[in-house]
Amino acid sequence: MNLSIKELANGIRIVHQEVTHTRLVHCGFILNIGSRDETKEQEGLAHFWEHMAFKGTKKRKTFHILNRLESLGGELNAYTTKEKICFYASTLKEHYNKSAELLFDITFNSTFPEKQIENERQVILEEMAMYRDSPDDSIQDELDELVFENHALGRNILGTEATVSSFTQLDFFDFISTHLDTSEIIFSVVGNISFKNALKAIEGDLAQIQPKRSLYVRSEFHNYTPKDKTVERDVTQSLCAIGRPAFSLHNSNRYKLFLLNNILGGPSMNSRLNLMLREKHGLVYSIESSYHPFSDTGFFGIYFGTENKTLKKAKNLVLNEMKRLQTVKLGTVQLHMAKEQAIGQMAMAEENYSGLMLVYGKSLLDHGKVDSLESIFNQIRSTTAEDILEIANEIFNPSELTFLTYKPS
Repeated sequence: MNLSIKELANGIRIVHQEVTHTRLVHCGFILNIGSRDETKEQEGLAHFWEHMAFKGTKKRKTFHILNRLESLGGELNAYTTKEKICFYASTLKEHYNKSAELLFDITFNSTFPEKQIENERQVILEEMAMYRDSPDDSIQDELDELVFENHALGRNILGTEATVSSFTQLDFFDFISTHLDTSEIIFSVVGNISFKNALKAIEGDLAQIQPKRSLYVRSEFHNYTPKDKTVERDVTQSLCAIGRPAFSLHNSNRYKLFLLNNILGGPSMNSRLNLMLREKHGLVYSIESSYHPFSDTGFFGIYFGTENKTLKKAKNLVLNEMKRLQTVKLGTVQLHMAKEQAIGQMAMAEENYSGLMLVYGKSLLDHGKVDSLESIFNQIRSTTAEDILEIANEIFNPSELTFLTYKPS
């Protein structure tokens, strides 16, 4: 893997991997701040900050930020999750210095111009309306609310109309002042550049950032209660979402659950749910399960849409597939094939160097280290049929599942 990691005096860490058979360099800042770190009154502020980072710094206006890399054929982007904010870029290797300097500028020197706040407020309200008009998206957000009831993990990353409409320039500065911690910031670089040259472009700027420690502590999630909710919506088919809390990032069984999820309803067409509901019975166009670990808990979910008259049958088939994994131990060949498939998917993901750059940064934040793919493969290979059975009985217990259904009105 040949990773290089350097920690500066202020706590900011730089992680780097040189890849010589590409013309590109991917780099980005990953901050351990997300939507779960907002108060109820701040709902949507982290995501709004992500938008505003492109709207002006102490030395650049919006046009100069957006044009800096795009005019060179590069890409500048950002995203917000429940636990992270990321600002990142991809450029030809000869333009790496420009991308590193620009990312530093928008991450640490944003000025949140009041006029731009008003403009971007409308953009985000339109984004929220777009998601509301997409039941596939809104059912997932609403399931989060049910599973993580009365907790920040259950709130929508975009916020609410009321909160987004209320934010002022001071709110952004207060949020950053409360949550920014230089020991929780990673600058990650993957591409055709040496560690020495990667450092040369950014180390001087980063070293000038004063050390800062945040006293903020995340509120852990407890007291899950399963629910069953049906909502009438303007939809043509019934949509069903099933979910529950799952293992955290620090749980030793997280890769085993990843493997189990892949068997049940992962992205491959030979997942059990796809074979049963689409290929055998023709009840769905798509069906997928997912597992997302967080720092203190996790989320397991299943989503599908079907005609209202076949909803009950489809739901029963889903529960039957889960029950099979709880009661019937995988055979040696089945388990071996499942492992090879999961390992192959991970290996292919390694070819996406932009994604790999972000994975390194998040791993360093979450675990203080970056595990090699081979060590992850070994954890998957060591999973036994008994492990799969045990985890299926823990996670797939029907009495612990939350159900949300959108039915045509």
